[in-house]
Amino acid sequence: MKKLTSKQTIIVASTLFGMFFGAGNLIFPVHLGQIAGSSVWPATIGFIITAVGIPILGVAAIGSTHSDGLQELSSRVSPGYGYFFTCLLYLTIGPFFAIPRCATTSFTVGMTSILGTDANLAVAQLIFSLVFFVIVLLFSLKPGKITTSIGKFINPVFLTLLLILVVCALANPGASVSEIEPAEAYKNAAFFNGFIEGYGTMDAIAGLAFGIVVINIIRSMGITKDSRIAKDVIRSGVWTGALMAIIYLLTIIMGAQSRGLFATSDNGGIALAQISTHYLGKAGSILLALTITFACLKTAMGLVISCSESFEKMFKGKIKYRTLAIIITAFSFLVSNIGLNSIITYSIPVLMFIYPMAITLILLALTGKWFGHDSRVYKWVTGFAAVAAVFDLLKTLPSPVTPAVNLAREILPFFDIGLGWVVPSLIGLAIGLILHFAKPVAE
Repeated sequence: MKKLTSKQTIIVASTLFGMFFGAGNLIFPVHLGQIAGSSVWPATIGFIITAVGIPILGVAAIGSTHSDGLQELSSRVSPGYGYFFTCLLYLTIGPFFAIPRCATTSFTVGMTSILGTDANLAVAQLIFSLVFFVIVLLFSLKPGKITTSIGKFINPVFLTLLLILVVCALANPGASVSEIEPAEAYKNAAFFNGFIEGYGTMDAIAGLAFGIVVINIIRSMGITKDSRIAKDVIRSGVWTGALMAIIYLLTIIMGAQSRGLFATSDNGGIALAQISTHYLGKAGSILLALTITFACLKTAMGLVISCSESFEKMFKGKIKYRTLAIIITAFSFLVSNIGLNSIITYSIPVLMFIYPMAITLILLALTGKWFGHDSRVYKWVTGFAAVAAVFDLLKTLPSPVTPAVNLAREILPFFDIGLGWVVPSLIGLAIGLILHFAKPVAE
């Protein structure tokens, strides 16, 4: 049976890493390090679970179930839910939040320190984002060349630039991690807060989207048997996850040690700018701008391609890939100019709603062989998780719905640490399994 060579596996893993590792993957771990302080180790473990483990499991879920994309996988709940969840997920990691965030983060973190306070930042951002999305679109219109664009060229440049910054910072730490006082929330619940912080990367939901892209890349390399594709997807995902975990660990430590030099920043972007300027001066600002921009470019390309391919399939080819790529890129350009803070503020409630359903779907897909992928199990778990997730959404709105939040705090265990969906999901699982084993679905 033909399988990927070691070289091909590295190329696929590099491509997957390139699509995953973008804006949030740099700013969130650095910020986590600053606020976790001496509690950095349990916080890091929690963060890596949601920012590495679950995303890779998401890719594996698509591969191991031989699903032809997220819609087919989520349709195990019901066909209608498949359309709803697929649209919601792709719009979230696509033109509404994640793709615009790539350009906005690149500008806010990388360019503002270079331009200085005298520049007209609104005009500069408009021009920067226009150039950014023109480049993204040009590469995205040729999705078959993504392995060359990302895996062979952009990734090595990005990793080299990031390595320079990390080595300089870790070689001359501002303080020992053990000396840094953690923020109040991280004194007693560092693991759970790190777990929730990982939501911000959006990688768990991106993993469900990128799975089909990786499968198509593997197929283009001559692998046709579903069982072999599944194994190669998982093998590539493991390599990707290992590299991501190493980078997260180093950047989290870098963030924690920077507290010896700076006060806790409002976000990781500010912290990165301070760190790079401190260690490398003006050259550091340029280095950071290049690092952030390369990281965000490759992720934006992967997201545009994933969204365009999926919506083309969902619309059964009535809207062509090229048209969808142009529409998604243009809309992302418009959204990117509302500002990074606004994008983050409005994305958090959506992520708190969608993540429980994404995590439970991934886990059900990976364990489904034990209950024959009975749709009743999928329905009960997803239904209970979704209801609980609504309260998380209401809690994290810019203006929280206080009566609903207070009710949820009384009836949902772990609600205050962002895990109010766990117990309801387990109850749904129990009901679904009882129904399955009491009356198994006919083969």
